[in-house]
Amino acid sequence: MNMSLFDHSKSDRPFAALMLVLIATFVLAFQDSLVKLMSSDTSFWQFQTLRSLGNLSFTLILAMFSGGISLLVPKNWKAVYLRSIFLLICMFFFFSGAPFLTVAQMAAGLYTYPLFVSLLAGPILGEKVGIWRCGALVLGAIGSSLVLSPWSSEFSMVQFLPILAGFFYAANILTIRKACRNESPLALAFAAGLGFLIIGLVGITLLSIFPFSDSVQKSMPFVAIGWPELTLIIAGFALLTSVLNLTGNICISRAYQTADASWLAPMDYSYLIFAAIWSRVIFDRWPAEQALIGMAMIGLAGGVTAWREKVTSV
Repeated sequence: MNMSLFDHSKSDRPFAALMLVLIATFVLAFQDSLVKLMSSDTSFWQFQTLRSLGNLSFTLILAMFSGGISLLVPKNWKAVYLRSIFLLICMFFFFSGAPFLTVAQMAAGLYTYPLFVSLLAGPILGEKVGIWRCGALVLGAIGSSLVLSPWSSEFSMVQFLPILAGFFYAANILTIRKACRNESPLALAFAAGLGFLIIGLVGITLLSIFPFSDSVQKSMPFVAIGWPELTLIIAGFALLTSVLNLTGNICISRAYQTADASWLAPMDYSYLIFAAIWSRVIFDRWPAEQALIGMAMIGLAGGVTAWREKVTSV
């Protein structure tokens, strides 16, 4: 039986979910690298407003061609919009550090979230987390630490921003698994897009009425400026990130609807590997040897989890 990305989930399909996670991490790592690239020419509020307009438009078109506008209507609107709030907070913390951190640092901080997911999946979701999954999570956590290097003299408090983002992203994932399993991924994407549009417009309005001082704007332009000059390049960038964001979020939403959160969480570490690749391609910057070792450990953690799932499913 084939699995549609846009209908309601009916059963667990762990390996299909795994492929969706890998697609999602690949495109989202590309998107986040592009945001860092353009962070000096736009603002968080402008970027979110433009991207969310694209997300809402594309989601509406997909719904019209995939079963109708009803796919955009959530069954449990409280849970769906609570999930959107968690995602909003996550993205604010994550992108706030973009001008100051490397792509690898951003990725490693954010990807502490699978630890939160797997640790909380038992008490909150009642999912079984066996010794192999626990071992894979520990291995992945050590790998993340090697990338972050919190013991280094260059470690900055700003690196805690993507870690905070990781906590709220975990809350988003757990909400999907706990209360949004039967929602259409398009309903989840539409609600998130609407939330980002509202927060973007609110931020632009408030910063226009109550602007920060010049010194604050110069030190933190990405979050302290509401609406910088809009160029065709920024508009095109927003359109591209909209497509990437929608693709990634639909895939990740469907994945967590169709497999245990604690099984998928270690595989999410592949985002770090993709982030390193995009960092090399876009910024011509390759992670240090220590960081590469950490990424190899992350990949091994995902491989161990996939192997154990295959063994136990036959």
